[in-house]
Amino acid sequence: MNNNFIGKVILAAAGPGDPDLITVKAVRWLEQAHVVLVDRLVSEAILHRYVNSRAEIIHVGKQSGRSGSTPQPTINRLMIEHARAGRLVVRLKGGDASVFSNIFDELSALVNNRIPYEIVPGVTAALGAAAYAGIPLTAREYASGIRLLTFYKSDVIQDKYWEELAQTDDTLVFYMSGEMLDQAAALLLGKGISQDKGIAVIEQASTPMQQVTISSFAEYDRKLKGRTFQSPALVIVGKVAFLHERFRWFKNSNSGELYFKPIHAFVLSAEPSVSE
Repeated sequence: MNNNFIGKVILAAAGPGDPDLITVKAVRWLEQAHVVLVDRLVSEAILHRYVNSRAEIIHVGKQSGRSGSTPQPTINRLMIEHARAGRLVVRLKGGDASVFSNIFDELSALVNNRIPYEIVPGVTAALGAAAYAGIPLTAREYASGIRLLTFYKSDVIQDKYWEELAQTDDTLVFYMSGEMLDQAAALLLGKGISQDKGIAVIEQASTPMQQVTISSFAEYDRKLKGRTFQSPALVIVGKVAFLHERFRWFKNSNSGELYFKPIHAFVLSAEPSVSE
């Protein structure tokens, strides 16, 4: 590549799992890419079907508690170094590019280093999981709105905000929160959430391994407490959760198999050759 020519970085969305949920625009960029930096939660079928056969595919996945997760500074460095070498880089993210995806760090690194970029939106996990579970998130008379949240560690949500979450009529959608579900349920119950409200846990949404489990808060201890859920697991809280039984169209797999591969015990060097 011509080192005097600055390339470009495309921050693109792959959707929540089903490879057919990727956008046409994202596919067009993948067909032109020289380098693809890909998250763990991206279907392998997307890489096989749509990526330029001459492109270099670099796995830069992250997974809570896994030592092989790629540090964010390393991802930033790879984007910038390949773009500076004149390459078209696609940073391919699971779900939507802008929702709980570390895009702020990546945009900051690109702007600080004067690298051209574009953002390609996609189907975020909340919408994909709800659709494949048959749960209309803003069903009339069931919900007044939606709140997208994450609760992967105890200090992400302040104690006072839990009071508001427990009392709202909005549908709550928690990303990356399967491992913290017992703690989240206990906090909501402690703040007075109605026992009649529902919880839907959707594992590996929109993939052949999808599994949906529904419970009320009144039955939480019997149905959900202490369970381990396959990653990624998305949690929907609200009256709309019970609509799954009426509108479900995608069968539970009941398999327990993993659709997305776990992180490999491999970390790229994170030498700080660019400003972050």
